[in-house]
Amino acid sequence: MPITPATATHSSSNGTVDAILLELVDENGMTVGTAEKLAAHQPPGQLHRAFSVFLFDERGRLLLQQRALGKYHSPGVWSNTCCGHPYPGEAPFAAAARRTYEELGVSPSLLAEAGTVRYNHPDPASGLVEQEYNHLYVGLVQSPPRPDAEEVGATAFVTPTELAERHAKDTFSAWFMTVLDAARPAVRELTGPSAGW
Repeated sequence: MPITPATATHSSSNGTVDAILLELVDENGMTVGTAEKLAAHQPPGQLHRAFSVFLFDERGRLLLQQRALGKYHSPGVWSNTCCGHPYPGEAPFAAAARRTYEELGVSPSLLAEAGTVRYNHPDPASGLVEQEYNHLYVGLVQSPPRPDAEEVGATAFVTPTELAERHAKDTFSAWFMTVLDAARPAVRELTGPSAGW
Protein backbone atom coordinates (compact mmCIF):
# COMPACT_ATOMS: atom_id res chain seq x y z
CA MET A 1 0.00 0.00 0.00
CA PRO A 2 1.37 3.44 -0.84
CA ILE A 3 2.26 5.44 2.25
CA THR A 4 0.74 8.92 2.22
CA PRO A 5 -0.54 11.29 4.90
CA ALA A 6 -3.93 9.62 4.54
CA THR A 7 -2.65 6.08 5.02
CA ALA A 8 0.16 6.48 7.51
CA THR A 9 0.16 7.21 11.20
CA HIS A 10 2.41 10.19 11.63
CA SER A 11 4.41 10.84 14.73
CA SER A 12 5.92 14.23 15.23
CA SER A 13 9.22 14.80 17.00
CA ASN A 14 7.43 14.95 20.36
CA GLY A 15 5.66 11.62 19.79
CA THR A 16 2.14 12.93 19.12
CA VAL A 17 0.07 11.86 16.14
CA ASP A 18 -0.44 14.55 13.50
CA ALA A 19 -4.06 15.44 12.74
CA ILE A 20 -5.53 15.03 9.25
CA LEU A 21 -6.90 18.42 8.21
CA LEU A 22 -9.77 19.13 5.84
CA GLU A 23 -10.35 22.31 3.87
CA LEU A 24 -13.39 24.24 5.10
CA VAL A 25 -15.32 26.13 2.43
CA ASP A 26 -18.24 28.54 2.12
CA GLU A 27 -21.43 27.88 0.12
CA ASN A 28 -19.60 28.91 -3.07
CA GLY A 29 -16.72 26.48 -2.52
CA MET A 30 -14.24 29.18 -1.50
CA THR A 31 -11.71 28.14 1.14
CA VAL A 32 -12.34 29.69 4.56
CA GLY A 33 -10.08 27.63 6.82
CA THR A 34 -9.23 24.12 8.00
CA ALA A 35 -10.52 21.66 10.59
CA GLU A 36 -9.43 18.30 11.94
CA LYS A 37 -11.17 15.51 10.01
CA LEU A 38 -13.25 13.96 12.79
CA ALA A 39 -14.16 17.35 14.27
CA ALA A 40 -15.48 18.51 10.87
CA HIS A 41 -17.88 15.53 10.85
CA GLN A 42 -19.24 16.03 14.40
CA PRO A 43 -22.83 17.37 14.47
CA PRO A 44 -23.90 19.74 13.07
CA GLY A 45 -20.89 19.30 10.74
CA GLN A 46 -18.62 21.90 9.14
CA LEU A 47 -18.90 22.48 5.40
CA HIS A 48 -15.74 21.07 3.82
CA ARG A 49 -14.34 20.14 0.43
CA ALA A 50 -14.71 16.54 -0.76
CA PHE A 51 -14.63 14.51 -3.96
CA SER A 52 -16.48 11.52 -5.39
CA VAL A 53 -15.24 9.31 -8.24
CA PHE A 54 -17.34 7.09 -10.52
CA LEU A 55 -15.33 4.69 -12.68
CA PHE A 56 -16.81 2.44 -15.37
CA ASP A 57 -15.50 -0.59 -17.25
CA GLU A 58 -15.61 -1.07 -21.03
CA ARG A 59 -19.15 -2.47 -20.73
CA GLY A 60 -20.43 0.66 -18.97
CA ARG A 61 -20.70 -0.98 -15.55
CA LEU A 62 -20.07 1.13 -12.45
CA LEU A 63 -17.33 0.05 -10.04
CA LEU A 64 -18.73 0.09 -6.50
CA GLN A 65 -16.75 -0.35 -3.32
CA GLN A 66 -17.86 -1.64 0.05
CA ARG A 67 -16.15 0.41 2.73
CA ALA A 68 -13.94 -1.63 5.06
CA LEU A 69 -15.45 -2.64 8.39
CA GLY A 70 -12.58 -0.93 10.25
CA LYS A 71 -13.43 2.57 8.98
CA TYR A 72 -14.75 4.92 11.68
CA HIS A 73 -17.28 6.52 9.32
CA SER A 74 -19.88 4.46 7.44
CA PRO A 75 -18.08 1.10 7.80
CA GLY A 76 -19.32 -1.82 5.72
CA VAL A 77 -21.66 0.17 3.49
CA TRP A 78 -21.55 0.20 -0.31
CA SER A 79 -20.70 3.42 -2.11
CA ASN A 80 -19.31 4.89 -5.31
CA THR A 81 -15.88 3.92 -6.64
CA CYS A 82 -13.96 6.28 -4.37
CA CYS A 83 -14.65 9.30 -2.22
CA GLY A 84 -12.62 11.38 0.17
CA HIS A 85 -11.19 14.77 1.01
CA PRO A 86 -8.35 16.74 -0.55
CA TYR A 87 -5.67 17.97 1.80
CA PRO A 88 -5.79 21.73 2.36
CA GLY A 89 -4.41 23.32 -0.82
CA GLU A 90 -4.52 20.05 -2.83
CA ALA A 91 -6.44 20.18 -6.12
CA PRO A 92 -9.58 18.00 -5.89
CA PHE A 93 -8.73 16.35 -9.23
CA ALA A 94 -5.29 15.31 -7.92
CA ALA A 95 -6.80 14.05 -4.66
CA ALA A 96 -9.40 12.00 -6.56
CA ALA A 97 -6.75 10.28 -8.70
CA ARG A 98 -4.46 9.76 -5.69
CA ARG A 99 -7.08 8.22 -3.43
CA THR A 100 -8.48 5.98 -6.19
CA TYR A 101 -5.02 4.49 -6.57
CA GLU A 102 -4.43 4.25 -2.81
CA GLU A 103 -7.75 2.56 -2.11
CA LEU A 104 -8.24 0.41 -5.22
CA GLY A 105 -4.80 0.03 -6.80
CA VAL A 106 -5.99 1.41 -10.15
CA SER A 107 -5.30 4.67 -11.94
CA PRO A 108 -8.38 6.17 -13.61
CA SER A 109 -8.36 6.73 -17.37
CA LEU A 110 -10.05 9.75 -18.99
CA LEU A 111 -10.91 11.14 -15.56
CA ALA A 112 -13.13 14.19 -16.15
CA GLU A 113 -14.91 16.74 -14.00
CA ALA A 114 -18.63 16.13 -13.56
CA GLY A 115 -19.67 19.20 -11.59
CA THR A 116 -20.13 19.82 -7.87
CA VAL A 117 -22.89 19.11 -5.38
CA ARG A 118 -23.45 20.48 -1.89
CA TYR A 119 -25.28 18.35 0.69
CA ASN A 120 -25.90 17.75 4.37
CA HIS A 121 -26.31 14.03 5.18
CA PRO A 122 -26.34 12.82 8.79
CA ASP A 123 -25.21 9.20 9.18
CA PRO A 124 -27.66 7.56 11.61
CA ALA A 125 -25.33 4.67 12.43
CA SER A 126 -22.30 6.74 13.50
CA GLY A 127 -23.97 10.01 14.44
CA LEU A 128 -21.50 11.84 12.16
CA VAL A 129 -22.58 14.42 9.59
CA GLU A 130 -21.47 14.86 5.99
CA GLN A 131 -21.61 18.61 5.31
CA GLU A 132 -19.79 18.59 1.99
CA TYR A 133 -19.06 20.65 -1.08
CA ASN A 134 -18.32 17.68 -3.31
CA HIS A 135 -16.35 17.72 -6.58
CA LEU A 136 -17.54 14.93 -8.90
CA TYR A 137 -15.42 12.96 -11.38
CA VAL A 138 -16.16 10.24 -13.92
CA GLY A 139 -13.73 8.04 -15.78
CA LEU A 140 -12.77 4.56 -16.91
CA VAL A 141 -11.05 1.71 -15.13
CA GLN A 142 -8.99 -0.48 -17.45
CA SER A 143 -7.28 -2.88 -15.04
CA PRO A 144 -8.61 -5.15 -12.29
CA PRO A 145 -8.95 -3.46 -8.89
CA ARG A 146 -6.40 -4.43 -6.24
CA PRO A 147 -8.12 -3.00 -3.16
CA ASP A 148 -6.34 -2.11 0.06
CA ALA A 149 -8.11 -4.27 2.67
CA GLU A 150 -7.83 -1.53 5.30
CA GLU A 151 -9.90 0.77 3.07
CA VAL A 152 -12.13 -1.51 0.96
CA GLY A 153 -14.05 -4.62 2.03
CA ALA A 154 -15.23 -5.67 -1.45
CA THR A 155 -15.78 -4.37 -4.97
CA ALA A 156 -18.43 -5.03 -7.61
CA PHE A 157 -19.15 -3.90 -11.16
CA VAL A 158 -22.86 -3.22 -11.69
CA THR A 159 -25.26 -2.25 -14.46
CA PRO A 160 -28.05 0.24 -13.62
CA THR A 161 -30.47 -2.70 -13.10
CA GLU A 162 -28.03 -4.54 -10.85
CA LEU A 163 -27.43 -1.35 -8.89
CA ALA A 164 -31.18 -0.90 -8.30
CA GLU A 165 -31.43 -4.50 -7.06
CA ARG A 166 -28.40 -4.13 -4.79
CA HIS A 167 -29.58 -0.73 -3.51
CA ALA A 168 -32.91 -2.30 -2.48
CA LYS A 169 -31.28 -5.00 -0.32
CA ASP A 170 -27.87 -3.68 0.80
CA THR A 171 -26.92 -0.66 2.88
CA PHE A 172 -25.38 2.22 0.92
CA SER A 173 -23.64 5.36 2.12
CA ALA A 174 -25.91 8.27 3.04
CA TRP A 175 -24.43 10.37 0.23
CA PHE A 176 -24.41 7.76 -2.58
CA MET A 177 -27.65 8.61 -4.42
CA THR A 178 -27.06 12.35 -4.06
CA VAL A 179 -23.65 12.21 -5.73
CA LEU A 180 -24.71 9.66 -8.37
CA ASP A 181 -27.73 11.71 -9.39
CA ALA A 182 -25.60 14.87 -9.59
CA ALA A 183 -23.02 13.07 -11.77
CA ARG A 184 -25.53 11.37 -14.11
CA PRO A 185 -25.24 13.83 -17.04
CA ALA A 186 -21.46 13.27 -17.18
CA VAL A 187 -21.93 9.52 -16.62
CA ARG A 188 -24.30 9.33 -19.61
CA GLU A 189 -21.87 11.29 -21.75
CA LEU A 190 -19.02 8.93 -20.81
CA THR A 191 -20.87 5.59 -21.08
CA GLY A 192 -23.27 6.33 -23.94
CA PRO A 193 -27.02 5.68 -24.19
CA SER A 194 -26.73 1.89 -24.41
CA ALA A 195 -25.33 1.63 -20.88
CA GLY A 196 -28.63 2.87 -19.46
CA TRP A 197 -27.41 5.36 -16.87
